[in-house]
Amino acid sequence: MTVAVEQRRTAAVDPPTFSVVVPLAADEPAPGELIARLPADMEVILARGGTRAEALDAGAAAARGAFLWFVHADTRLPQDAVEALRAAVRRDPGALLFFDLSFDGPAVMALNGAGARLRSRLLRLPFGDQALCIEAGLFRQLGGYPAVPRGEDHLLVWRAHRAGVPVRPVGASVTTSSRRYRTRGWARTTALHLALTVRQAAPEFLAWLRGR
Repeated sequence: MTVAVEQRRTAAVDPPTFSVVVPLAADEPAPGELIARLPADMEVILARGGTRAEALDAGAAAARGAFLWFVHADTRLPQDAVEALRAAVRRDPGALLFFDLSFDGPAVMALNGAGARLRSRLLRLPFGDQALCIEAGLFRQLGGYPAVPRGEDHLLVWRAHRAGVPVRPVGASVTTSSRRYRTRGWARTTALHLALTVRQAAPEFLAWLRGR
């Protein structure tokens, strides 16, 4: 499926330091609230259609910024997100950066947020809803997002590990929707995500060990 890429907003500086790439489903509306939270010196690229990996790679190819910030459309940014990211880029320009994650909705979702923090901080395995950010040239050296139907974010992180790229926290949190958990059931959805993660992580971990 063809991906439609739209430069939703040009940056107030040329070239921009950051390009924000937002993947969208074919009929998904533009995330006006998210875009409004982004400062004027950031370029905003919307990539619509295809698989998420195709959309992310197409958006990255069109971006002009020195750093690519991949943000999902349902992500909510706190007041300190942008400044925390700027500081993290100054501190670790050659790292794959991620935010901690929290969920909206019922209190039980705090367990998922804690699990995401443990997975990403301890194991250095953040996922795409943690607003990954990476230097554009380094992203291209890694080969971009793998062309898979799902789990492209997970596989990009493993590519970074195998290439010796540090995977580090920004030091701030973003919030994402718990809609899928509410719709499909918390226990069932949590168990499914855990099983998929383990299934995908096992061969990547073994490949990483063999390459050490």
